[in-house]
Amino acid sequence: MHQSPRHYFETRLRPASDPMTAAARLASSGLHPDYVVYENGGTWSYAGGALAEITLDRSGARLRKQEQEEVLLPWDGRPLQQVQSLLDTVRIKDWRAYGWAAFELSYAKDGDLRHVGDQRLLHLVVPHTEIRIEAGEAYLRSADQATLSAALDVLAEEHTESRAVPDPVDVRQAGADAYRRAVGAAVDAINGRVLQKVIFSRVVPVDHELDFVGTYLAGRRGNNPARSFLLSLGGIEATGFSPEIVVQVAPDGRVVSQPLAGTRALTGDRAEDDRLRAELLTDPKEIYEHAISVKIACDELLEVCAPGTVDVEEFMVVKDRGTVQHLASRVGGQLADGQGAWDAFKAVFPAVTASGVPKDAAYDSIRSNESEARGLYGGAVLTVSHEGAMDATLVLRSVYRQNGRTWLRAGAGIVGQSRPERELEETCEKLGSVGRFLVPAAEPVEAVGAGAGAMAGGTRP
Repeated sequence: MHQSPRHYFETRLRPASDPMTAAARLASSGLHPDYVVYENGGTWSYAGGALAEITLDRSGARLRKQEQEEVLLPWDGRPLQQVQSLLDTVRIKDWRAYGWAAFELSYAKDGDLRHVGDQRLLHLVVPHTEIRIEAGEAYLRSADQATLSAALDVLAEEHTESRAVPDPVDVRQAGADAYRRAVGAAVDAINGRVLQKVIFSRVVPVDHELDFVGTYLAGRRGNNPARSFLLSLGGIEATGFSPEIVVQVAPDGRVVSQPLAGTRALTGDRAEDDRLRAELLTDPKEIYEHAISVKIACDELLEVCAPGTVDVEEFMVVKDRGTVQHLASRVGGQLADGQGAWDAFKAVFPAVTASGVPKDAAYDSIRSNESEARGLYGGAVLTVSHEGAMDATLVLRSVYRQNGRTWLRAGAGIVGQSRPERELEETCEKLGSVGRFLVPAAEPVEAVGAGAGAMAGGTRP
């Protein structure tokens, strides 16, 4: 072990279990009450505790550091610039921050607080302990040697993995009638040229206590997401299997967005799935819904990218995501001089595939027709680094717990050709990506060999 400048002690080892299980064991170890687990392209990261913490609400942006006085930047109408300014003061070598942004940040990112309550809009931590697991090796760093040693013990311990039995919930009934009515109202508004597309969601309550770590493990094995996450941060717990990124920014300024729009079920029957895939690729409603989403993604990147660099790198391919298949495209560009990761995030957040077209009209419609604020749903879980990189994933296909309440939430994209019954069915298809994997708390478990099948996320249930 050796001490790095700026407070981190570092070491590495080969964990006794696969990366997903190792990250989950860190989350359940009790090392830190607040943590974020984030999967990105075969790398699992665990961020526990906080050396520095940045939060944003209607009063402004706050920075808290261990044993130092809080710094408050009062609201000045440029919230994401304030977040960047606070991150610029972090003096920790090679820092990375982890956290989340609520959907309601979209209402306030340009300074307008009319539609924002007292809720937190963004929460980031530069962790006390960070562990990244990739290619069979764990890279550990912590602010103190005692915690580093404890984390080493968790990762090195041989164990027998426990497979809990999920207890699925009925996702069809909650709010179904209200959702049909909302879809009908949206179609009328679209046909009246008030907007072109909007995403409405509905909430499904979960009445029993959940084991969030067990749910993450079960759900990740049954999904093949673009990103996955497990977090307990700022009073919110969530785990999810995101189908798409909001935005990805490389240190050299290369920026990518990945709109997914257009959906059919994955049934597990190959012939039926192929039929639905062909239907998805030829359905005028689905193609239109997808095409306008790609157009908006291009327009948004044009705001922050150098002229001539924005292009559609991949167009309308089909991606399997758990219990559904989506039309997917990939839009990329090169950030213009003077533009950074938070500028790119501001340009594309929230994802057009979770809001609508045009966005301002979609926001009005969402606020008028949904039963409650979205919070983390439709927002982002993200990482950002000292070198200007960012990875922000769209929070969908997730389960949430806050203030003693647990729930699921899913939506569907509504355009002029939408039918209420079909859009309701689409929410059920999406809810299945999580709802069938909910693991009850303190439920009897069946022991299996350590790590067996832990990376079966590419298979469908």
